Amino acid sequence: MDKLEAMTIFVAVVQEKGFSAAARKLGVSPPVVTRAVSDLEAAMKVRLLVRTTRIVTVTEAGERYAQDCRRVLAEIQEIEQAATGAHGAVRGRLVITASSMFGRMRLGPVVRGYLERYPETEIECRYLDRTVNLLNEGIDVAIRIGELPDSSYHATPLASVRRIVCATPEYLREHGTPARPEELTHHSVIAALSMEPGNEWKFVSGGETLTASVRPRLATTSNDHAIQAASTGFGLTRVFDYMVQDQLADGRLVEVLESYGPPAVPVNALQMQGRLASSKVRAFIDLAIEHLRGSPLFPKQ
Repeated sequence: MDKLEAMTIFVAVVQEKGFSAAARKLGVSPPVVTRAVSDLEAAMKVRLLVRTTRIVTVTEAGERYAQDCRRVLAEIQEIEQAATGAHGAVRGRLVITASSMFGRMRLGPVVRGYLERYPETEIECRYLDRTVNLLNEGIDVAIRIGELPDSSYHATPLASVRRIVCATPEYLREHGTPARPEELTHHSVIAALSMEPGNEWKFVSGGETLTASVRPRLATTSNDHAIQAASTGFGLTRVFDYMVQDQLADGRLVEVLESYGPPAVPVNALQMQGRLASSKVRAFIDLAIEHLRGSPLFPKQ
């Protein structure tokens, strides 16, 4: 079997998490898929997939090989497009992912602008509050908030966000405004667990990190829930500034302990092909830079 065809089949198996699903996606028979993967493993003398009667999992070597296959296939596609005069054309289906609140609050204008600018495209938005594996789940672009321990992806900086502590003016008038992080122990605290999984909140003063122990009266996995509770005057919560942009602007919430804020957290667009990324991926990231870096909430980097 042609090596490029085998690589295409292997990537499909990884993305679809199964031989039969990959065969249906590619319009070939399951034995063709099985033979292609077996031939690759035999040629490289390494196990790429672990097959059981129910699931197919990717080995560490298979994960690396799948990423390399996608880069090679993307480069070939670019070469073919250039040869046919289609290089640079933005068309096709794009799959993006982001956290649910960031996607809902910040990516809407980017998605709409992209679809309006490039009428031959479609976008699937997967807004999920978990870390998504781009290769296994067939993601073209992932928007990630936070430091990036995984260097296997190509990252494009888009913006930065801040963790802030906030409460209603009414709550602060009744209970007092904390002047130092340690004073949080005397307040009703609402913990957004996706932001702060433990009971210790980090702050910075004079270049030194301070740790404030908090005992949440309410802990929730939903950022929306934490913000709603804080907005009713129940207590103080800590979330990213973009999440409460409207409440801060109209005075429903007030930021406290601003001078102790930790460093800003980066927002990056991740994709796997680097400089060989397809035109549709590059166009989306360029538009995200245009929208997010130009936003009053996200100053230029």
